[in-house]
Amino acid sequence: MNKKKRKNNVFSLSFLDCICCGFGAIILLFIVSMGVKAKEISELREALERIIQQRLLQVSEFEMQTEELSILLAIETEKRKKVEDEISSLEAMIAELKNQIQDKKFSEDKMLVDLDELKKELAVLQVDIDIEQKQIEPTPVGVPVESNYIAFVIDTSGSMRDSSTGMIWSYVVQKFEETVQSYPEVKGIQLLDADGHFIMGRGMRRKWMDDSPETRNLMVRSVRLYPYESDSNPMPGVVRAIRTLAEPENEEMKMGIYIFGDEFAGRNSDAILNTIDRINKNKDGDRIVRINAIGFPNMIRQALSLSQSGLRFASLMRRLTFDNDGAFVALERQSLMEIEKENRDRYPRLPPRQPTGPSIIFGPGI
Repeated sequence: MNKKKRKNNVFSLSFLDCICCGFGAIILLFIVSMGVKAKEISELREALERIIQQRLLQVSEFEMQTEELSILLAIETEKRKKVEDEISSLEAMIAELKNQIQDKKFSEDKMLVDLDELKKELAVLQVDIDIEQKQIEPTPVGVPVESNYIAFVIDTSGSMRDSSTGMIWSYVVQKFEETVQSYPEVKGIQLLDADGHFIMGRGMRRKWMDDSPETRNLMVRSVRLYPYESDSNPMPGVVRAIRTLAEPENEEMKMGIYIFGDEFAGRNSDAILNTIDRINKNKDGDRIVRINAIGFPNMIRQALSLSQSGLRFASLMRRLTFDNDGAFVALERQSLMEIEKENRDRYPRLPPRQPTGPSIIFGPGI
């Protein structure tokens, strides 16, 4: 009997068992290997995180340094701008100073020319005016003393004062004292400032004061300590002295006015001369008042003012005194400075107190 051949089945149960075991082994190896890899991955992750943190810290430091550098750059930029502005300002200042130096040189040249003219003018003014005068006794400043009633008009402006004390220069006071004390006894005496205010107080306004040594000493002290500044124009004082004190009908009165000043701040001298000429005549056309003047070269100490105000004063006084039978004497600066040094402590130096009631000194009258 013939045996039937059996077919071989490749995919038998045993084969499947082998295959499954193989896959299981592979999976087991994979699982084992995955555990090892996870630890490496974790360690790698931690290492990377540490590196990232370090890099972030470095970035923060770089950002802080960048901010600091930006601030420093802004500060340096501002400093540079200030330096450039200062340089520009200094350059502008240098240019301005150069212009001022040129102007000063021009002014200096002009001042030298004016000074030469002033010296010539003073030299002319210091020549005695050829007027026949009967003098009882010559004064130390060279003006006549013929009058028996005398009024003094004092310029008390800033240029007639010592800037350190505010009081009238001691050499002005001395020249005033020499003039006052050189007079013989007179019948009346009075004292006004350039604005026409009576210096000797309320009780002595608008009338003559009796002459005495005490009155003269008080006048000297009053001039030294007079606290009120007048304008640099003695003409209002002269006009008021003539209109208030002169007595044209009194034939015995021989009134004289003495002007003490250093500059004339007005402009129209002709109008002033015409006014004085009109009011200083009696009904017969004769002069009522003899007008004398003493000029101080105070404005020479102010180079830019050497000016015209001092020259105008000298010119006006020369014409005024000549037309009114008097004399004008211009004093020299050098001798006055020597007098100032020698007599600085001779006269009162304390500042005057403001009057609280009627007084015999200070308080300009109306």
